[in-house]
Amino acid sequence: MRKNIRVLGLESSCDETAAAVVAGDGTILSNVILSQIEDHKPYGGVVPEIAARAHITHMDRLIREALYEAKCDFDDLSAVAATSGPGLIGGVMIGMMTGKAIAAAKNIPFIGVNHLEGHALTIRMTDAVQFPYLLLLVSGGHCQILAVKAVGEYERIGTTIDDAAGEAFDKTAKILGLGYPGGPAVERAAKLGDATKFQLPRPLKGKVGCNFSFSGLKTAVRREVEKIGDSISQQDMYDLAASFQEAVCDSILDRVDRGMDYYLEHYPSVPHIFVVAGGVAANSALKSSLSQLCNEKGFSLMAPPMGLCTDNGAMIAWVGVERLQLGLVDSLDLAARARWPLDPNAATVTGAGVKA
Repeated sequence: MRKNIRVLGLESSCDETAAAVVAGDGTILSNVILSQIEDHKPYGGVVPEIAARAHITHMDRLIREALYEAKCDFDDLSAVAATSGPGLIGGVMIGMMTGKAIAAAKNIPFIGVNHLEGHALTIRMTDAVQFPYLLLLVSGGHCQILAVKAVGEYERIGTTIDDAAGEAFDKTAKILGLGYPGGPAVERAAKLGDATKFQLPRPLKGKVGCNFSFSGLKTAVRREVEKIGDSISQQDMYDLAASFQEAVCDSILDRVDRGMDYYLEHYPSVPHIFVVAGGVAANSALKSSLSQLCNEKGFSLMAPPMGLCTDNGAMIAWVGVERLQLGLVDSLDLAARARWPLDPNAATVTGAGVKA
């Protein structure tokens, strides 16, 4: 029965337009992604209006390509899943309304997917990881530590109180003139730099709790650039990138270390599995640091393949598979949501805003 399931997944929450077909056993039959990097590069960040227009222009074509690669058509689909939040609301509405239209026309279930749950459950598609597990979700818009207990059931252990890690990478790259997208640009520059050259802060390191903060770190980079002034060299840029990246890794490791302690205390009798997901999970320095920490704390480190860490349609289709098999489908009057926390019962964190 699982193999006979075919779910079309649509992703349009930010600057990737994506469509994919995933089978019930986790086989990715197609995964088509259109990046908008060149559209946003002149601005050093994502422009919501440009992103929405690109989704409108390309979504239909990408769906056709995904169906063709999967060797199926609309009549073969068991359901349609589409990101329904959180994200840039214009883009979210485009993918969601397209999914609803297909579901209505073919009289098949529609499933509105929390984009963050797509990242959270990808490891179950690629590695069949069983619940529960500890998750670091680290992306352009979010930085959280969560206990993943079941489909739709999460305990938020820590969250960012200001910028997310990926956002800090993008803003730092813009300050240093390294180009867009910022994460890969900073990582490339850091490999050529000296991480000890600049003494940057480690926000919240050693503080109680597991929350993150990256806004002050980004500001510290700007101040160093202003201090050097017009005499700043290319090597200075590389050294600042290396120092920034090491500060991010140190800060994340301190927070994750505390998160692991919490998890061990509250989930003592389960396998100690630590999953890192989201676009920043592709950073090799961060993964190396997390691997060492997992060895020290007795956790098994797991991460989706790099191509499934960034936004994609396969992760949305997989959540659709998981929810369809549990009977968790949505009506066609489901509303798009710019904000949609995975743990709606988590305590309010001052300053967290949409990152909660």
